[in-house]
Amino acid sequence: MSLERHYRPQGGANFPMNTPIKIKIDVTKIDKSALFKGAKGTYLDALLWPTPDSQYGDDYRITQDLPKERRDAGDKGAILGNARCLQAQGGGQRQAPPPNRPLPTRPEPAAAQADDETLPF
Repeated sequence: MSLERHYRPQGGANFPMNTPIKIKIDVTKIDKSALFKGAKGTYLDALLWPTPDSQYGDDYRITQDLPKERRDAGDKGAILGNARCLQAQGGGQRQAPPPNRPLPTRPEPAAAQADDETLPF
């Protein structure tokens, strides 16, 4: 499979490959047992899944990727968050959803005080 120079996220516009993608991850959902040590740090494998019909206007869902042994055993990675393309082709702002689709509302997360004990790493 070859990489395409453009992709088509939410809203149907072609986005150049250098378009920024904003991600939001709920770190409390990370399975720490699947983190692994590398030469320069501790790493998490994650996957972006296209979500063309997202009711919230997101372009991708982010899931934690698990080692092959766990996937073969039937385990699935947790949904960690979502991602959204920020700019349209030509540097403009992201296009609005088609008119037949109502603008979604996303509940704001409650402000929680995070201390070192609640973070998974």
